[in-house]
Amino acid sequence: MKLEKMDAFFAARLSGYDEHMMTEIEGAKEFYPYTAALLPGEPGARVLDLGCGTGLELEYYFAANGGASVVGIDLSEEMLSALERKFSSRTIELICGSYFDVPFGENRFDAAVSVESLHHFTAEQKLKLYRKLNAALTGKGFFVLTDYFAESREAERLYFSELERLKREQGLEPAAFYHYDTPLTVEHEMEVLKEAGFGDVRPLRSWGNTCALLARR
Repeated sequence: MKLEKMDAFFAARLSGYDEHMMTEIEGAKEFYPYTAALLPGEPGARVLDLGCGTGLELEYYFAANGGASVVGIDLSEEMLSALERKFSSRTIELICGSYFDVPFGENRFDAAVSVESLHHFTAEQKLKLYRKLNAALTGKGFFVLTDYFAESREAERLYFSELERLKREQGLEPAAFYHYDTPLTVEHEMEVLKEAGFGDVRPLRSWGNTCALLARR
């Protein structure tokens, strides 16, 4: 397979993206509203969305809490444009960039969420991100991660080794983000979150290989 850079991959698939996610991903019709229902219900709640895409989870969240304030970060300008059109009447700030690089601030958000975005990165990359995220949450803040996970540590290792092989064969930039699934196991993801400073990390529900995790400070 030919690897594509992350932003280019999603830009090329914007047409029909929402329908694909909702109909082709196991459990999506359940896990998007389930994830949204876990987010704060108070008007004025401040939420950070990592890899917000076209805002599928935000459709359910804003329907329940129209007074929430959301900051969404995504690599794809095209995805963010589609999201902005959906929620023009809501309080939302959109940032085009890598959530690894964008500063989050400190003690700023009541909750953070990420859905089907973080399964492309290493444990080392996530550890730095989760430390930054932990600092950005308020004292009672929490993170909801609903994502695709590997079935075993061996499968996890195979995903990463295959990605490196493809990069070498195709002469690609080692540090650039390419679209290729490299999920951690649920257990490994929880270990990384705890190492980053989250005190209470637990799995909530699963839909096939997708699981919702709740991490509290």
